[in-house]
Amino acid sequence: MAKGILGLDIGSHSIKIMELKEGKGGVWKLSKFGLHKLPAEAIVDGAIMNSAAVVEGIRDLVARHKIKAREVTTCVSGHSVIIKKITLPSMSDDELSESIQWEAEQYIPFSVNDVNLDTQVLSRGDDAGQMDVLLVAAKKDVIQEYIAVITEAGLKPLIVDVASFAIENSYDLNDDGEASEVVALVNVGASLVNINVLNNGLTAFTRDINMGGNQFTEEIQKQLNVSYEEAEALKLGGNISTSQSTTEAVVPQEVGAILRSTSESMAVEIQRSIDFYLATAAGLTLSKVVLSGGTAKVTALKDALESTLGTKVEVIDPFRKISFNPKEFDPDYLKDLAPVSSVVVGLATRRLGDKPA
Repeated sequence: MAKGILGLDIGSHSIKIMELKEGKGGVWKLSKFGLHKLPAEAIVDGAIMNSAAVVEGIRDLVARHKIKAREVTTCVSGHSVIIKKITLPSMSDDELSESIQWEAEQYIPFSVNDVNLDTQVLSRGDDAGQMDVLLVAAKKDVIQEYIAVITEAGLKPLIVDVASFAIENSYDLNDDGEASEVVALVNVGASLVNINVLNNGLTAFTRDINMGGNQFTEEIQKQLNVSYEEAEALKLGGNISTSQSTTEAVVPQEVGAILRSTSESMAVEIQRSIDFYLATAAGLTLSKVVLSGGTAKVTALKDALESTLGTKVEVIDPFRKISFNPKEFDPDYLKDLAPVSSVVVGLATRRLGDKPA
């Protein structure tokens, strides 16, 4: 059994690092966990814009948490990643590997020479001699950016996953629901919304939307004339100093109104993506939405999604089935960071040679 593989989530707001040890009965135990905030626009749409800040952040986490493991699983997301469910004539895995380069050309907007390709067979050999395949393409230059900063920080990249699949791994680890349900995993990060719709426990549809928690912060900044840091605090229900003349007029009702209107706009965009999938899958209805990401802590977003989609929405708890020593990890700290930890938990459970769920 492989040991000491780190999950490393390099997000647009922060870097998360985690080490999980697999115990008896498949129970995971939290060994290392840390978070390092990044400066604004260090990561934009999944692309690394400030590599020095990312390298420094990774090194800080490794040193601060006395991490000895060096092998890493990380992930990419954004418009450099294309995920499509395609139908092909039934064939063996070897035949699929040989033909996918040619098949992929008609499904991705990039040259196949500029991407790394991977596939996952979802169903094989129907009556018409067809099989469903999940095709994943990620731009080589973006992957190389992530590999470069990880290597420069002194770690060894072992696996490069996709953020949507990492969240799916985290969800599968902790969920007790029916596999036959149609579940939308919605991860709202600082600048991207990752949507992964599962049908019968398998990925049926994915989409990344250029929206995120930054929109809430920017609207609060603009409408209430406060700093970025103050707007971040207000977004998550915190208080700010009223000693400055610019912030004296801020009242909870004003913040609430901004959060509700921004949440409603985001909920409509998420609904459009999910409705697009449901329109192509006759007879299916959405069972629930599982919300993750830092913006999942904005109560107005959960409420807006429930109202817009007409279904229950729950905030993910990726630590629910992970054991930890409360003397080493504060339970309240883990609870507070649970929504932003779904990606890194999913990455930390990956091992070389396995496939995403």
